[in-house]
Amino acid sequence: MMLLSRRSLLAIAAVVDVALHARPTPVAAKLLAARHDLPPRHLETLLQALVRAGILKGVRGPRGGYELARERRRITAGEIARAAMLTDADEALGPLPTSLLVENVIAPQVEQASQAFLAVLDAVTVAELCRQAEEAKAVDSGRASHDFTI
Repeated sequence: MMLLSRRSLLAIAAVVDVALHARPTPVAAKLLAARHDLPPRHLETLLQALVRAGILKGVRGPRGGYELARERRRITAGEIARAAMLTDADEALGPLPTSLLVENVIAPQVEQASQAFLAVLDAVTVAELCRQAEEAKAVDSGRASHDFTI
């Protein structure tokens, strides 16, 4: 059972991908989406949320894309997950249930579990995830790392 939302999982994957591929030029959203087999439009709103959170930096122009806004060791998986959760992805689910049971019993327990879960993610840095990806040879070098689109 996955406790992390798909959006948060994608956000962490995107930031680690940018950390691994953004040298010497920024990572284009199109290439990032291709590496993760996603439509670029699906990814763009998430990338912009990460820019607003100060995790990624958007670079404009023909060689533009995304790069880390800070050092790898200063960005945690918990911070990325929180930034992804701030977006309005859950609006399609409708309103939250409201009752004394939810407010007084269930919500406090879920909040406590969420905080513990995010605390574990706060201990994981992007630098550590990059190191693990390189050790596991999980860095996809098979796809083109350059965009030759005219």
